[in-house]
Amino acid sequence: MPIPTIVAGPQRVTSAGWPVPEERRLVTVLFVDIVGSTTLVDRLDPEDVRALQRAYFHTVGGVLRRWQGVVEKYVGDAVLALFGARRSDGFDAYRAVRAALEIQGALDRRPPPGAPRLRVRAGVATGEALVDLAAARDGWHGVASGAVITTAARLQEYAPPGGVALCAATHRATVGLVAQRRVPPVALAGKALPVDVWHATGAIRPAPARHEGPLVGRRRELAAARDLIVRAVRDRSPRWLSLAGPAGSGRSRLLHELTRAVPTVDGAPVRWCVAHCPPYPQPLAPVADLVRGLAGLRDDDAPAAVRRRLTAALTDLVPPAGLAGAVSALEALLAAPDESRAAVRGAEVAREVLLELAARQPVLVAVDDLDRAAVALSHFLRRLFAAASARSLPLAVVTLHRPEWVDVLPGPRDRWHRLPVPPLRPVETGRLLRHLLQRAGRPTTAVARLLPLVGGNPGRAAAYVASLGAAQSVPEAVRREVDARLDRLDGARRAVLMAAATVGAGLTAATVARLLDWAPGRAAPVLRALVSAGLLVTRPDGRYAVADAVVREVAYARLPRAARAAFARRAGRSAEVGAPPVPAVVADPTGRPPGPAGCPAPAPVVAAAPGQRGGAERVVRLRGWTPIRGRSLSSDPDRVVVPGRAAPPGGAAVGRGVAAAVRPGGSARRQGRWRRRSWILPRGTPIAA
Repeated sequence: MPIPTIVAGPQRVTSAGWPVPEERRLVTVLFVDIVGSTTLVDRLDPEDVRALQRAYFHTVGGVLRRWQGVVEKYVGDAVLALFGARRSDGFDAYRAVRAALEIQGALDRRPPPGAPRLRVRAGVATGEALVDLAAARDGWHGVASGAVITTAARLQEYAPPGGVALCAATHRATVGLVAQRRVPPVALAGKALPVDVWHATGAIRPAPARHEGPLVGRRRELAAARDLIVRAVRDRSPRWLSLAGPAGSGRSRLLHELTRAVPTVDGAPVRWCVAHCPPYPQPLAPVADLVRGLAGLRDDDAPAAVRRRLTAALTDLVPPAGLAGAVSALEALLAAPDESRAAVRGAEVAREVLLELAARQPVLVAVDDLDRAAVALSHFLRRLFAAASARSLPLAVVTLHRPEWVDVLPGPRDRWHRLPVPPLRPVETGRLLRHLLQRAGRPTTAVARLLPLVGGNPGRAAAYVASLGAAQSVPEAVRREVDARLDRLDGARRAVLMAAATVGAGLTAATVARLLDWAPGRAAPVLRALVSAGLLVTRPDGRYAVADAVVREVAYARLPRAARAAFARRAGRSAEVGAPPVPAVVADPTGRPPGPAGCPAPAPVVAAAPGQRGGAERVVRLRGWTPIRGRSLSSDPDRVVVPGRAAPPGGAAVGRGVAAAVRPGGSARRQGRWRRRSWILPRGTPIAA
């Protein structure tokens, strides 16, 4: 299956890793150019120009590599770099802006020869580009193609000398992580309308997320976590509690509620010390946050106020002879929480202060997003936990991270507790969506459409509600999270998942082998691994389907048109030799075009036309419907009856006696009587066919 690339020419989809040489990826482009380069070069000898360029490119390239950027090309004295071209972590735009902010400082510290006061401008733009994956390494020209590259180059013209200009998409991806100032819209060459621009002014310490609205569907996890903490305090037997859940699962909200649920234990006030790990923090920054919380420090406190508050907090915890030294060590940690000798000494003092505090009252240390932290933070927590266990102190450590993150913890195994944060149940997701929609002033009729897309993830629910009416079908925050999840897969698993996204019917190992030109037997273990990862589900007939409609949409969107067409052709040939037929589909109410082989590309819909009793044989996803019995209801032409033996979760059964279903918050409708068991679905409901 030849697929052309701009750099390497036609290639066959037979690679042992990821077989498609190009992907449509969401990337962030950084364009850096020297201010007044023409005047500078005119007064220099060509050999001096070459020496200046070498030093300049070396400095800029070092900053880009430190932030995991890829130099796409050097254009004269300009540098074009890509973030997220090879692998996305969900923070590509943040890394690009941080790199742009650091470049000027690096040039000031090491000015190139002949240009002691060299100034640069930087433009950062985020958008979709076609990326040649094999060429996505430093110095390969033609790695990416797309309007986002031109936009970044144009934006840098509107940055101040030494400054950074951001597009709207980059602004949205970095708000709360980078200090920004909006400037008047500018007219970029080739753009029909003025473009919104922001100037980045520096990195900031992210504020903890605000949690509004009711806690939905987490009472069981909250009670279990509270019981473990209370037991640790009462028994003076430290416990390590891990709250494990994917991004957006509500881990942070659960921690917030936990701090409110355990203010005291047996009348003794509990001291909570909470830290958050922002993306790419300095190694000991969370420890510095623990100190700030312990001493009641604010970000805008003057040095004198910091010293005064630290002294007051440590007076009863540190002997008078060592008080001044302890305060100085903590000041050094707060000023530069890196792995320098002074910062490490400050972390040691912070650990001893927490242990001394735990000897006087219960102490609960919580760290959010531990999977982002440096190794130094894990060492700090393990030593704190081991020392507290040795002294039998009333202390507990609570960590929050992704399910796949693991760490080796100290002490007996019965002191570690892992508490999963699973997806919300359909009825709970519906309650959350209705609350979010009402708070946003949106009609609650959108619940039925959003339920299958949210997948029980509270973060997704908030993102979808906030993006209602936007042009993109998948909210930007959700797209970044799914992209990062896909890129954590190895090449073979990602290939199978993307191939599955193009197949409307159930997937088999034989179908995968035909789609990817794989040898017999190679696909089966990959399919099982994807099922274990929760990305595929096994249907009752033994075939596979993508478990998440949004993952399917994003995976499909990343395939170039040539790969989509090639996979569709192969899916058609495999259908002739026994692969499941592609069911008919109803037009998607969002107006998205159908994908290859008759399957809807971004989000599959109900596979049955109005009045059609055939269609999909099984429906495996339907949420938010409650069966009603013993009532006669009026007909509704906007609903579809799909026959099948397998009940969709929460589906409304249509049996011989009564054919009715009610939508939460809506009215029930009569559907008529059917001889065989069927399921009522609203037309256009996304399902996993």
